[in-house]
Amino acid sequence: MNELPRRGRAVCSGVIDAVTIRPASSSLEFTAILTDREFHRTPDDGGSHRLRLVWLGRRRVPGIEVGTRLRVEGMVSLRDGLPTMFNPRYEIIGTQEG
Repeated sequence: MNELPRRGRAVCSGVIDAVTIRPASSSLEFTAILTDREFHRTPDDGGSHRLRLVWLGRRRVPGIEVGTRLRVEGMVSLRDGLPTMFNPRYEIIGTQEG
């Protein structure tokens, strides 16, 4: 994921590292963090191996949970220093066994 463009179309795959569930009173969106790292939360990686996925108008996306392997495709833009895809096309590859 450190090869992602700052802006433009991209295809990548990885594992969902985190999801954000917003309260009912907030904006209607579902956010997940996709990472390609084996050890997801390395404090010194500078976020270079992370991609924020945002589905607007959704509170949940079926099948998207921590540990799910995904292949995503969409337009990347830099938001708050993190590469971000809004409403990406996705394919669930499987769930990581723990």
